[in-house]
Amino acid sequence: MSETRVLPKPEWLRVRVSASSDRDEVFRLMKDLSLHTVCEEANCPNLPECFGRGTATFLILGRQCTRNCTFCNVSHNSPAPVDPNEADHVAEAVKKLRLRHAVITSVTRDDRPDGGAGQFAQVITAIRNETPGVTVEVLVPDFQGDRAALETVLEAGPDILAHNVETVPALYPAVRPMADYQQSLELLRQAADWRSDTGSDPDPGMSGQAGRSGRRRPFVKSGIMLGLGETENEVMKVLEDLRAVGCTHLSIGQYLAPSVRHCPVSAYITPQRFVEWEKIARSMGFAHVASGPLVRSSYHAEEGI
Repeated sequence: MSETRVLPKPEWLRVRVSASSDRDEVFRLMKDLSLHTVCEEANCPNLPECFGRGTATFLILGRQCTRNCTFCNVSHNSPAPVDPNEADHVAEAVKKLRLRHAVITSVTRDDRPDGGAGQFAQVITAIRNETPGVTVEVLVPDFQGDRAALETVLEAGPDILAHNVETVPALYPAVRPMADYQQSLELLRQAADWRSDTGSDPDPGMSGQAGRSGRRRPFVKSGIMLGLGETENEVMKVLEDLRAVGCTHLSIGQYLAPSVRHCPVSAYITPQRFVEWEKIARSMGFAHVASGPLVRSSYHAEEGI
């Protein structure tokens, strides 16, 4: 069997790490509260910058994922029981880090009846109770298409509801073999169409009337990686699909293989092309677009509010 050819990483993807007391504070606090960040688990290239700014994306529901996506660095194994104090610990960390915008994501927990939706809702509520002025973004799994699970999260009142399609549908069998592209689109559509029992009907993604939680309907966000072997026509179709289901916020970043055991990088997209993709997405009606080689879903996420 021939070895997979590893493309040399271009200069624009070389991240220089410098010491930072803010970064060390985040590490210490996460350890003290038995919390995890997706920044560490996914080996994110922006970890030095974000930790240096005193920001982090919290990873809830443990460290073991029940899915086997070939792009992801998070461990895949039988998950441990959920920490009953996790929501309070996240809320405490948000307060101690003096965050203005908290991002919450999770491993996929197909072993749980609600896919972990109840834990997302508890974390949102705990943050609201501890620091009412903080905006909250949640990056959720697909909940296996369970609409009730999604609504559990929406009822808690996140400011941004994100779910990443990750790549073009043709690559799902190789990249997201346990996921379904249409199911992901349907989750985003349901979030964009979600109505409260107040009868309010604001424009998708725009500030509107308060729902059951007393907050506006959330912005709906998704993200895609480039460099996995997709064509530009396929990327364009994904952007069209996302707009068609009401997605208004978008992140576009370069796929970076965590190791030689993961799906290899097919191509490195130039920074200029990412700028062009941002212009294209904005022309299609996306209200907020973050596009660049090092962009990840939660990178500078507070700018989307």
